Amino acid sequence: MEALSGLSCISLLTAVPSLDRTSHMFTGIVESTQKITHAQDNDQSIVIHIAKPDFYDDLRIGDSIAVNGVCLTVEDFSKDLVFTLGFETLKVMDWNKSNLQDRVVNLERSLRFGDRIHGHLVSGHADGTTPIVKRELAGDCLILDFKTPAGFAQYFWKKGSITINGVSLTLNEIFDDSFSVCLIPETLKKTNLEKQSIGDLVSFECDYFMKGFLNARKYEGPNVVL
Repeated sequence: MEALSGLSCISLLTAVPSLDRTSHMFTGIVESTQKITHAQDNDQSIVIHIAKPDFYDDLRIGDSIAVNGVCLTVEDFSKDLVFTLGFETLKVMDWNKSNLQDRVVNLERSLRFGDRIHGHLVSGHADGTTPIVKRELAGDCLILDFKTPAGFAQYFWKKGSITINGVSLTLNEIFDDSFSVCLIPETLKKTNLEKQSIGDLVSFECDYFMKGFLNARKYEGPNVVL
């Protein structure tokens, strides 16, 4: 099996920014679930306030926090966490004032250099939303099936990684037009996924490395093989 010309595992790894608090990288391990306490419409943006976890005691203005898997910039944290959702975020996520108010969201602060990566590398640049099409209990676990978003099938493979509402998960099964994940009791306890119903939209982010890999392959020429 020939190596991929011009693209190696080393180049993929070095393409990832240094893991400090300015790199805006996450792991998909949710730290807290909190409610959006206020949503205010502005000119093509929405300002949201989220209840601040008690242990978020190391924040600075400009820090990045993943909110349901979407990387947002902290504008204030004196009482609540305050963020502005820009036009692109609102468009990609299909968020509006009415569906944001009182929503319970997953929160994760960005990585710092030296942190352990217990999930997988997540950029916080969500690819979009997709609906839940099936819920099935399996003992104390929950199997959720989601519709495979149009144009993203190449990023889904069995035992690959996917981020759903900011949660790092493993793709259990891949079907013609859907995929499934298994939520263990700890995930159900620590995230908002247990409360999602059939038809609800969740955010998704495909594997960071695979997106970079497939994009790089576009420029490798027709004779490249794996």
